[in-house]
Amino acid sequence: MNKKLLRNTVVFIVLVILSGWIGILVDSVLPEQPKGDSLGMGIWLVLPMLTAITITIFSKGSWKDLGLKPNFKGNIKWYLIAALIFPVVTAIVLTIGAITKWIDSSALDLRPFILLFSSTLLINFIIDIFDGVPLYGYLTSQLVKLNLTDWKIYLTIGSLWGIWHAPYYLVFLPETDIQTVLPVSRAIFFIVSIVTMICWAVMFIELYRVTKSIWPGVVLHMVEDSLINPLVISGFISIAAGKEILISPINGMITSILYLLVGLGIRTYRKQANQILLDR
Repeated sequence: MNKKLLRNTVVFIVLVILSGWIGILVDSVLPEQPKGDSLGMGIWLVLPMLTAITITIFSKGSWKDLGLKPNFKGNIKWYLIAALIFPVVTAIVLTIGAITKWIDSSALDLRPFILLFSSTLLINFIIDIFDGVPLYGYLTSQLVKLNLTDWKIYLTIGSLWGIWHAPYYLVFLPETDIQTVLPVSRAIFFIVSIVTMICWAVMFIELYRVTKSIWPGVVLHMVEDSLINPLVISGFISIAAGKEILISPINGMITSILYLLVGLGIRTYRKQANQILLDR
């Protein structure tokens, strides 16, 4: 095993885990911070990407590992698929919710919802670059080089993605938002979110591996942030009490299983495509 590669990967993972807590420490020293937009949150958001770039520079690694090239040639279909995954799965979830009467969509007024969705796309695109590059770009490439199995890669990145969010869910995120999404304690919400992110991570990782670019994953994440978060948090739909854990478009069990199946579908395509290339 490449000891230098393993060391750099461990350093990266540790700094990602610490990034948010460093931000909380900074905010505690500088208490007069704007709520929801503090310096500490900024540190939490950008430190993983800065770490990936710094390690790449000092270890003389390959910039290709970051996946910054869009690689449009032959991959336009994956950009379109990335843009459609969350809308299609959300429509399926809302349909299931309507049939079971677990979701009430009577307050869903399409015009204001579409305006809200459109108005948040650009800012979410920019924000989502900061976990796209380091997590499902850089880290995926390093774990592949370490010859980890697909399942170990999914578990490692999905778990790290969730743990990286620990300061956000436990400190930064307003309590009202948590209760709107899932009426549980912050600790339980955090645990559920880790499971959700492990399921979601398969899609992001496989989009990177099939295109060698982080940008389809950024598009996927951008649409997610602009679509399902406002849908639930802004009250366009309401979920029957006690059914949130099952059917919530954000972190419901049914929803997470559907996204896991999408990710595994992309994995199947990638493996079949690679086999065809080997057979030629």
